[in-house]
Amino acid sequence: MLAVLISGGLDSAILLGEALRGDSAVQPLYVRTALSWEEVELAHLRRFLEAIQRPSLRPLHVLQMPVADLYGDHWSITGKDVPGADTPDEAVFLPGRNVLLLAKALLWCHLHNAGRIGLGVLGSNPFPDATTEFFNAYSHAVNMAVGGRVQVWRPYAGLHKDEVMKRGRDLPLALTFSCIRPVDHMHCGRCNKCAERRRAFADAHMPDATPYHGG
Repeated sequence: MLAVLISGGLDSAILLGEALRGDSAVQPLYVRTALSWEEVELAHLRRFLEAIQRPSLRPLHVLQMPVADLYGDHWSITGKDVPGADTPDEAVFLPGRNVLLLAKALLWCHLHNAGRIGLGVLGSNPFPDATTEFFNAYSHAVNMAVGGRVQVWRPYAGLHKDEVMKRGRDLPLALTFSCIRPVDHMHCGRCNKCAERRRAFADAHMPDATPYHGG
């Protein structure tokens, strides 16, 4: 069985959609960390999963890993002073996010006989917990701790965003969610991640049917 760590964003949603074409059983995993946008993100994710439903897709499993005690008054918790569309990638760095997400995901896979955990991480990801060295070392440490052999699968590690987008051309990508400051359960259209989303569709020369707040 393949597990896919999914946020509901474009890359992980496309990875899940592709995985369903080949694996006999695919288990979507969502780690809820109590960030300010998660309620809206989860609602979008459930709609996306319903739209691509097929026998090989197992029901979404939600794991809990609250981080408010670590992040304190960080913008990701409070929803205040969220990085805007003109900010660099570094502005949306969440310290140790992959450390936290993978801790639960790798252990879940070990306990439920899932041999691989898929991540939609791109090679262009600039953060220190998104490197090949990190994933190799971290998965080795967790496997060593429990006598496991779960592999971290990152098929997009050598791809650019536009290449990944084109692989998901036939998926209902308008149902995915990328925003870090949702308004009325919609993409705000003005935050760092909304700007990245708009660029992704534009660079891939694909129509963006995302309903942004205010048009």
